[in-house]
Amino acid sequence: QVQLVESGGGLVQAGGSLRVSCVASGLTFSSYTMGWFRQAPGKEREFVAAISWSGDSTYYADSVKDRFTISRDNAKNTVYLQMNSLKPEDTAAYYCAAAGRRLRVGYWATARYMYDYWGQGTQVTVSS
Repeated sequence: QVQLVESGGGLVQAGGSLRVSCVASGLTFSSYTMGWFRQAPGKEREFVAAISWSGDSTYYADSVKDRFTISRDNAKNTVYLQMNSLKPEDTAAYYCAAAGRRLRVGYWATARYMYDYWGQGTQVTVSS
């Protein structure tokens, strides 16, 4: 069956950096758009970033643009989220998701219902 397993979360001070990873299995990874979402306690799960199946297009939430970078390694079935200049408001559980669409990413990739598979999440906590 399909599995998405996130790792790399942890506690970091404001202004610091962290990279989270997501390893996929049970699917043809190179055929899937991959996204990162996050959910803070008491809040809705929100879109963070997405990358196309080929890696040639990316899309970011305004709140993380110029601070976060999404990338993928299709040979390793892995998607990454490099997070720099972290802020306390970035504290959340971070989830990766896979959408079976070979399209350039755009606004459509921000919608949770477009994704077929989800990981269990990894916690990122940013202290002030």
